[in-house]
This record gives sequence, structure tokens and C-alpha cells, in this order.
Amino acid sequence: MCTSLGYQDAAGNSYFGRTLELTTDLPYQLAYFPIGFELVSEVPDHPALKLSSRYGALAITMPGRLPSPGAPLGISDLKVLEGLNDQGLTFSLLSYPTAAGEQKSVDVTRSILSASDLGLWALGQFATVAELKAALAKQPVMLQSLALLGGVVSPFHYVVHDASGASFVIEFDKGEMFTYDNPVGVMTNGPRFDWHLINLNNYTFLSNVDKSSSVFGAYKAVQPDSGIATAGLPASNTSVGRFVRAAYYAQFAEKAATPDLAIRTLAHVMNNFDRPKGVTIDYPEAGGGHLEVQGLAQESSESYATEFTCWTSMSDLERKLFFIRDYTSLNFVSFDLTALANLKLPAAVPLQKVTVASADVTSLLSGQAPPR
Repeated sequence: MCTSLGYQDAAGNSYFGRTLELTTDLPYQLAYFPIGFELVSEVPDHPALKLSSRYGALAITMPGRLPSPGAPLGISDLKVLEGLNDQGLTFSLLSYPTAAGEQKSVDVTRSILSASDLGLWALGQFATVAELKAALAKQPVMLQSLALLGGVVSPFHYVVHDASGASFVIEFDKGEMFTYDNPVGVMTNGPRFDWHLINLNNYTFLSNVDKSSSVFGAYKAVQPDSGIATAGLPASNTSVGRFVRAAYYAQFAEKAATPDLAIRTLAHVMNNFDRPKGVTIDYPEAGGGHLEVQGLAQESSESYATEFTCWTSMSDLERKLFFIRDYTSLNFVSFDLTALANLKLPAAVPLQKVTVASADVTSLLSGQAPPR
């Protein structure tokens, strides 16, 4: 459903990319939360947690509840799925269906952070992974039932990256919270994150060096093309396969010489995880494990579900640049968080309004003389 990875250029500057896959498009909002934005996180039977943002953040969001005639949606109802703050910290929410389960009780006098607010809490309060880790050790977090998922308890896990290259995973598994330093900077979906790390032990043979010849008896075999080094990579789009492929590309993609080249390199890497509609399909009777959102799924005449890449984002953690494209686009649009620092009020716009189709440049050749 989702693939994320960190990348560094030749100078050691950090970048981050991720895709989000579902079987339907949702009403994503691109939102900016300025310094001073008030976060109010509420968990039943506990005092509300109230915090004022220390840093500005740009994020892809979803509403946390269904609107009603008497209670239309506002900026405070938007929950962060993916984002970057003005200190170079990123936050990402990825699907993790086995998150729900019995949770530890917390003293009723303590304020609890709803897991749905982890994104804005992280981006609004912290500049580094180390700061977030220290705060999380003291701040209780609790999963909540989500109205937009038909009452399903937050089926997600979370990863943060900072400009130093550090990465950290927050994962609920059967109701219990686990945290991990992320030495590979990669995240997909289930099983548990520590399982994925152990599974990498099965891929120690991987290298980006093509071994293009070998001898079998008296016969010398020669590979007539380049690219044999990737033959050992998992081919499937499963979470397990994508984790290994993401670790490979993050490790071996060329370390670009400049930040602009690094973003282009990262875009090439993320293209390996871009999924068109119909490439894999699931019939309901086969028991596919897709995350369907009650009340928001589009009408379809198809008898099957097909996951596709709803959007892909990239972050330049040093220059504080955020890039996004959706399924209808092949090119990214970008946002500069340094320029957005002038905004004093929060702002949001539907994601579909900020992604644009490629321009027609036929006119560049019209009327041109042929080359000599």
C-alpha cells in the first residue's frame, strides 16, 4: 500500500520519498499549518492535550471526521498523512492493518495524544528525530476508532526522518506500541518493522555490480545485456518485496552531486514503486486485504479492486522543499517552506487543484527550420 525511503546525495544531504496506494482516490487536502497553530488532541475520559506549533509544516491531509450540516469541516479537522516542517523533519503514515488491540490504561488525569494527531504533533513540535524520541518516551499515545474508516481503529504505523539522515519508527502492533531506530531508512507495511530487518538477512548476496559471465563445465556463459544485478530482487508488489527493493535502491542509487540532481535521482527511484491501475487486481471473494474507506469509495462498475499509486511525494530536508504528484500527473509540483513562513494563518487546498498536467510544447518546434 505504501513505500517510503530515505536517500542522501554525495554531500550527505538528506531527502525522502514515499508513495501511497489505495483502491480509490480520497479527498486529500494539501494544508499549511503555521507557527502558533493550536493542536487540540482529544481522547475520551482524559483531559484534552493542547499545544501550540513551534514550527511551520506543510502536509497532505485527510479529514478526521465526516461533516454534518451543523458541523462543517475546518482546518482543525485535517489529519496529517505526510508532511515536512521548516526544520527538515518529515512524518509519514503508512497502512498497518494489525495495529488495533488491547492498549495499556493511562491515569485518567493525564492528557493523551490521539494517534490520529501524531503527524501534526511531530511536525509542529520537533526539529529532529532525537527530540521526538525523547518526548514520545513521556507522552502517552492511544489509538482511536476512525469514523471515516467505518469505526476501524487506526490501522497505521508511522515513520519520521530528519535532515541528519536519522529515521525512527512508531508502530502499534495488536495495541502495543513499539519504537525502533530505522537503520535502513525504509518503511512499507506489515509484518512488524523488526521482521523486515531480519528478512534483509536473506538478501546479503545483493549487489549493484553485474556479474555478466560464468563458466559451466567447458561452456562460458555471457550475459548479453546489463542489469543482471537486480535479478535477485523480489518482483512482487507485496510489502515484503517492496521493502527489500526500497532498501536496495536507497543503498545503490547514485549519490548525486547537487541537490537538484538528487531530487531527480530520487524521482527516478520512486518511479520503481509507481503502480498503474489494473497491474494487480483482487476479487472480493478472494479475500483481498485492502483498506476501504466507508462512505468515500468511488462508484465502480468493476467486479474487482485494483490498487494504484494515488500520489507520490518527495522532500528535500536541507532546502525545505516539498514535491508532490498525483495519479493524473507524471511531473511533480513543488513548495518552498521557507517562502511559506510568511503565512500567519493556516491554509488548505484540495490536492487535485495543485497537481497539473504536462504542458503541450508543440509550439517550440512550430515554424522552426530543419537542422543543417
